[in-house]
Amino acid sequence: MQEPFDITIGEIDYAIFPEGNDTYVVFKDGKEYRHILKDTESQWLTLDPDTALPLFGEDEEVNAIGREITAYVPEEEDEEEETDEEEEEL
Repeated sequence: MQEPFDITIGEIDYAIFPEGNDTYVVFKDGKEYRHILKDTESQWLTLDPDTALPLFGEDEEVNAIGREITAYVPEEEDEEEETDEEEEEL
């Protein structure tokens, strides 16, 4: 499973926590903000906080967050640290 990561859109920082199956928890300003789900390559949906069902409707902020999630590439430094830790355990 993918590790949590940060993205920035404009001047706003978001912390992204992958949950699997194209579902992510988004934190904004240090607080849980939304749960989002990838619908298509360009369309993302917010999940209802009470029922966890998708809320259909155009939300440009959610789509912008989704585009950044799709474009995110983990830093190589993180992968090297994991490899070093694995070698130390052996």
